[in-house]
Amino acid sequence: MAVLSLLVKVVTLGLVVLVAHYVFAYLQSSLKNLPGPLVAKFTNLWRFKIHYQRVHIETLQDLHKKYGDVVQLGPNVVSLAEPRLVKKIYSTRGTFRKQPDGSIVSNIFATRDNDFHSKQLRPVQKLYSLQAAQNFQPMLDASTETLCHQLEQRFIEGANKGKVCDIADWISFFAWDFLGDMTLGKSFGFMEAGDDIENMILNAEKPMSYFSVGQMPVLDKWLAKNPKMPFQFADFSVVAGFCVNQFQERMKNLDSTKGKNDYMSAFLQIQQENPDVTIPDVIGYLIINILGGADTTSIILKSIFYYILKHPAVKDKLVAELHAANLTYPPTYSSLESLPYLTACIQESLRIHPVVGSILERIVPSTGLTVTYPTAHSKASITLPPGTIVGMNPWVVHRREEVYGEKVDEFIPERWLQGKTETSEAYAERMKAMKDADLSFGGGNRVCLGRPLATVELYKTTATLFGKYKMDLIDPAEEWVLHKQWFVWPHKIRVTMSAF
Repeated sequence: MAVLSLLVKVVTLGLVVLVAHYVFAYLQSSLKNLPGPLVAKFTNLWRFKIHYQRVHIETLQDLHKKYGDVVQLGPNVVSLAEPRLVKKIYSTRGTFRKQPDGSIVSNIFATRDNDFHSKQLRPVQKLYSLQAAQNFQPMLDASTETLCHQLEQRFIEGANKGKVCDIADWISFFAWDFLGDMTLGKSFGFMEAGDDIENMILNAEKPMSYFSVGQMPVLDKWLAKNPKMPFQFADFSVVAGFCVNQFQERMKNLDSTKGKNDYMSAFLQIQQENPDVTIPDVIGYLIINILGGADTTSIILKSIFYYILKHPAVKDKLVAELHAANLTYPPTYSSLESLPYLTACIQESLRIHPVVGSILERIVPSTGLTVTYPTAHSKASITLPPGTIVGMNPWVVHRREEVYGEKVDEFIPERWLQGKTETSEAYAERMKAMKDADLSFGGGNRVCLGRPLATVELYKTTATLFGKYKMDLIDPAEEWVLHKQWFVWPHKIRVTMSAF
């Protein structure tokens, strides 16, 4: 009994000390008067919980509707929603650096070191320009033709006519095969197989379920980064292994692959010309090219297809524009970039369904950051101290009515077009405000390097499939399935297809 009594006292004392620690930290915090959930002022556990339960997007949207532009999410974490702060926090100068502890995967995109980031990207940056992206059009056309051939054989022609197609799966197959061919000189073979071979695509999504620990970095140190007993979680090893194998094959046959127009050849050429670029760097570029491009592009394409299919009037208007343009398929990017309604559909899809579902975290620099928030009777201002983690969630910022107009929860491509009574000056000003608040590809010096290539792919793929085929949802009332993690993955878009 004496031992039990002593144990109870020790546990009780430990709890008292722990509570006292959190209370003292709260009382000393300069953020304690900011609006937000009370528990979030004491611990990051609340933030971890909403991510783990995959309700972080709607929770943050509701909190900003309730409290305004400034919401405290953790003892040292603040979510911001003021569109005018986008350019300040995500500036090209990189004054607000990425925060280090929340990084689960270390690479050129996760690093907080802007100098390291620039050094790693500088040698290969020219490969991601819009002109470079257009040079890959023959390869993209070949992948698009393979997609069309497979769709026609499996869902349109002969005995398969009218068969149900999950276009979400096929968009993934296409995006991964094209990235494989363009990066490694070899597609993954998903389209020919009509299947996720070895669950490679699924396994690339699984690691994201662990990314919620980034909301409570101490958990990552105890689990995956525990030096004594590291916790084994799903990782990107299957994709990484495929990239390494293809690299090794290329190195064995360098002479026979000279002149090959893919990223691996370009990276190897840069490695030969630049002594700072190592072979491990080249392999890293390959892996990031696949992981950073395939899923993100497929998510955007699925969003475009889903929302267009969900709105028959939008689909009819888009098809009419495509047919009036007298396109040849697959069409060139130059024949598409000036089509206003196609552009509006893509822009609206990027707005309403951003790829990233969490705040894009940055650290307040030595100058601090002054923000304003509502109080019971008026407004108050506070200068967030250096070291405070701040960020903006695209799912919140992209739904600001003062920027994007009315009905921000609805898919309305027309918001990107000039109104009948709108002056050119007013339209230009409105478009600038919308584009300045755009976080669909990140922002500032960390904006997605592959944006030009993704843009070409989005235009050409959307135009080809909606221009060539009649597509209708099996059940217009059926909602897609969303896996809300760091990325917001769409699944299950079931359609029937026929040729025009």
